[in-house]
Amino acid sequence: MPKKLKTVDGATLMAARLPPIRYMIEGLLPQGLHLLAGAPKVGKSWLALWLCLCVAKGETVWGFAAGQSDVLYLCLEDSYSRIQNRLLDLTDDAPENLYFATMSEKLRSGLEQQVEHFLSEHPATGLVVIDTLQRVQNVSSEANPYAGDYRDLGILKELADRNHTAVLLIHHLRKMGDDDPMNMISGTTGISGATDSNFVLRRNRRGDSSATLYCTGRDIEYRELSLEFDPDTHIWRLLADSVTAKPEPRDALIPVLSDFLNECKSFTGTATQLAEALAPRCEEALLPATLTKRLLRGREELAARGVRFELSRTRDHRELRLTLAGDGSDGSDGKNDMGSVSNLPSHLSQPSQEKQR
Repeated sequence: MPKKLKTVDGATLMAARLPPIRYMIEGLLPQGLHLLAGAPKVGKSWLALWLCLCVAKGETVWGFAAGQSDVLYLCLEDSYSRIQNRLLDLTDDAPENLYFATMSEKLRSGLEQQVEHFLSEHPATGLVVIDTLQRVQNVSSEANPYAGDYRDLGILKELADRNHTAVLLIHHLRKMGDDDPMNMISGTTGISGATDSNFVLRRNRRGDSSATLYCTGRDIEYRELSLEFDPDTHIWRLLADSVTAKPEPRDALIPVLSDFLNECKSFTGTATQLAEALAPRCEEALLPATLTKRLLRGREELAARGVRFELSRTRDHRELRLTLAGDGSDGSDGKNDMGSVSNLPSHLSQPSQEKQR
């Protein structure tokens, strides 16, 4: 007898207090499973090691902010001597929260258990790099290679999601060129299809020091980064970013609402009532039909300002409740406003407080 499907209705899902996606590198590398592919000797391992250093130190990556966390780098094609030499080329001070291993088990033969054990001992880990994917895949005897690739990466995808961390796989490209760089990723489409993001590092011309990093994913904007490898520092420098548009400004409603709560401390009522209360403070006309959506989208920023937002439904209408920290609600300062949601069927995307550090 198959298990009953666990479902959640739309109203409950919309009102649920869920955590935002955790980014190890803001706008570029979120939690989940990712693939960095490039031709042999293109410099992808140099890039991977530099990314590890940036995340471990909390340093920016081409202007993208990196959240500091522990990092595990499985350098399965290297020796400790080679890693040491590369570290000496890249940095004057290798951090203690960057860990290396040159040997591991393979997928479905102990690798996932090894990584889980490391994560249990280092709960602040935000990034795991596996260099290369081919080193951890077993030779498949399946008649359907796509199914084998998708299943293998599905194991790593589940591991990344369960631990709310980013797993970055280093992989190769096919020799045959293609107008779409993503089609050059070696293996079946089960590999690129199972990941959350794919990055392809491709030199502009053979022997040239410049290359393009093509970036696509579910939770990042498609972009092409023009890079140049500096032989003195061994770092890929950013020359240009195809995404030139400035980020959309934050909702102007949030600071207005924050000031309103600083005065009245709490509000309970409908969206229409809230729109009327805020009208004298706003230059724009507030539409009750969209006000609730704006509050839901801005809940993270509201929490950072110490404002707790809850949405409930009565027989006649949806009720909004906003309280300021310290107003007798739960003593929350907004930092822990992302508590678990008991009526959701799965908490896989719900990080523990320890993982959110």
